Amino acid sequence: MEIGIYTLGDLGPNPHTGETISTTQRLREIIELGKLADDAGLDIFGIGEHHRLDYATSSPAIVLSAIAQVTERIKLTSTTSVLSTLDPVRLFEDFATLDQISKGRAEIIAGRGAFVESFPLFGYDLNDYDALFEENIKLLQQLNREEIVTWQGKFRSNLKNAMISPRPIQEELPIWIGVGGTPESAARAGRLGTGLALAILGGNPMHFKPLVDLYYQAAIEAGHSRDSLRVAVTGHTYIAKDTQQAKDEFYPYYSNYWAYVNKQRGMGTRMSRSDFEHMASPETALFVGSPQQITEKILHQHELFGHQRFIAQMDIGGQSFSDVAKGLELFANEVVPIVKRETSK
Repeated sequence: MEIGIYTLGDLGPNPHTGETISTTQRLREIIELGKLADDAGLDIFGIGEHHRLDYATSSPAIVLSAIAQVTERIKLTSTTSVLSTLDPVRLFEDFATLDQISKGRAEIIAGRGAFVESFPLFGYDLNDYDALFEENIKLLQQLNREEIVTWQGKFRSNLKNAMISPRPIQEELPIWIGVGGTPESAARAGRLGTGLALAILGGNPMHFKPLVDLYYQAAIEAGHSRDSLRVAVTGHTYIAKDTQQAKDEFYPYYSNYWAYVNKQRGMGTRMSRSDFEHMASPETALFVGSPQQITEKILHQHELFGHQRFIAQMDIGGQSFSDVAKGLELFANEVVPIVKRETSK
C-alpha cells in the first residue's frame, strides 16, 4: 500500500490563541511539510484547491512545483482539482509541467468540489455542475492520451489539431476521480477507468463499501481490467502516544475546524465533545488515537476495500506546524511500517 498525507491549506484560527497565520507562512509550512513527508519516506503528498480567502492554495500545481524542488521521490498530486470549473487543457498542461519539473512524479485527483465558489468566479452556471465535470474529465483523458487533439464539446471552444504541450515524462499522468459519497461519481470513475479516491471523513466505513463495489462493477462492465483499477482512501488523522491524549489534544482543533467549515456553508453548528467522542470511537473512520489504534483502523478499512493507497489529512483546525510535524513523525515511524508489512502479506 502507498501511504501519504495531504493538505487543503486552510487558514483557520488557532483555538488556543485565536491567531491566524498569514498565507505566506502557511505556504512556507506546506512546502516544508512536503519535504518532511519525503524525508520520512512517505509515498504521496497532496494539495487541495479552494478559491477563498480562508484557504492558501488556489493553485495546487504551483505549490507542488515548489515542493518538487525540495523533494526527491514522493509523488505529488492535487487533492482535488475542481474539474467542473477548470479548463482541462490548462489543468493538463500545468500538471504535465509539474511532471517535468518533478521528474515524473505528478498525478491528478479531479473532483466536482465540495464548495461552489469557483462557479461564479470562473463564469459557470451551477446548474451545469455535473455536466461540466462529465465533459471535462473525458477531455482531460483524451489530452492525456494524445499529443495532437481534435475535440468538440458544449462548454469550451473546440479543438482542431491542437498541440498539447508539454507532454509529461510519464507515458500518461495518473488520473483519479475524487468521490465524497455519491454512487454516480463512483460508477463514473469505474466507467472511465480512472482511479477512485474516496473521501471518508467520518461515520462507519462499512457504509462506503457499496461505492467501492459499484466502482469495480462499472469498470468491469465497461471493459477495464481489474488489475488496472486503483482505490485510495483519505481521512482526517491525529496521532499521539495514547488514544486519550490524542482525543484531548485534537478535540479543540477538530471542533474549531468544523465550526469555520460550517460557517462557510452558512451553518452555525459547533461540535460538542460528546459528538466528537462518538466520531472518534474505534468503529468509525475518524483516525484519532494512538499509533496502534490508527494502524488498526487503516487495516480494518483495507479488509473492507482492498485499497492500494491511504492519504491522511493531518494539519486541520489551526494546529501549529510543530504539532503537525510531531504527528507526521509518529505516523511515519510507528504506523506506516506496520501497515505496509501487514498489507503486503
